[in-house]
Amino acid sequence: MLVRNDPRADALESEGFEVVRGDLLDADAIDRAVKGTRLVYHIAALFRPNKDTDDMFRAVNRDAVAVLLESARTHGIERFVHCSTCGVHGAPKNVPTDETEPFAPADIYQETKLEGELLAQEASKQGQPISIVRPGSIFGEGDTRFVKFLKPIRNGTFRMFGPGTARFHLTHVDDLVDGFLLCGEKEAALGEVFIIAGPEYVTIWDLVRKAAEAMGVEPPKGSLPLTPLLVAATMMEFAFKPFDITPPLYRRRCHFFYHDRGWITKKAEELLGYRPRISVLEGFRRTAQWYVDQGFIQPTDQVQRQVESEIRISAV
Repeated sequence: MLVRNDPRADALESEGFEVVRGDLLDADAIDRAVKGTRLVYHIAALFRPNKDTDDMFRAVNRDAVAVLLESARTHGIERFVHCSTCGVHGAPKNVPTDETEPFAPADIYQETKLEGELLAQEASKQGQPISIVRPGSIFGEGDTRFVKFLKPIRNGTFRMFGPGTARFHLTHVDDLVDGFLLCGEKEAALGEVFIIAGPEYVTIWDLVRKAAEAMGVEPPKGSLPLTPLLVAATMMEFAFKPFDITPPLYRRRCHFFYHDRGWITKKAEELLGYRPRISVLEGFRRTAQWYVDQGFIQPTDQVQRQVESEIRISAV
């Protein structure tokens, strides 16, 4: 396992994992991590921190893929599972859609993830044993990106912008792990690309209501116009750019309110036996409980009851 963060490496080693310390910019570390293994899961990426340059995105999301693939060839790896993203399709014109949707990356993250995927596709055509996974938007315990979504809903400060009718497709981490493992095990996965997503896609308003229900709070009501938000985001991007500071609001963050995303997992279901299990509501219940445990959000009565129930079950 290649790990670049020393505290995480220490924690993993203490649990018995074999760790190679390094990162995706270190070809020697990559080779040490690959050597002696049977199966490679490449799931690391540079994911949208605004301060990173385009060159850094390409170094991590494209160039490192080439190094990994070469190392896998050199050491005769039996299978290489590459993590791409549904973001290579951008905001699809047809929802729901599947793996045949045209590529339409909309930012440097999506562009460079596509470049990395295309390298993996070409290596697969050349005979390397590869499977490619395009995950939907990921959430769940251990991930903190949805703190900024759940916390204002819990505190009653969330504001909807626009009509809230755009659709959004979440993928709980447990379902994603199932998909990755199937790609690493099933013969039918070789040479294929699979969308791995949760069992449902919902409108943004439904997403908000399910999050409120999961935490036992009243859902927000009403919405504000979207255009002033986009204008403000644009102005902030230009104002903060000379100082190399990430603005509190930027246009890509606004995509949440109006980009349509919904995915079909039929191919993975038919070829791999993939069965997504975690609904949006159940996923938010689990995520909210973990956020409370970590101190990211204040508990509500409902979340606290869930925590106490888990403790009682564990004691039994």
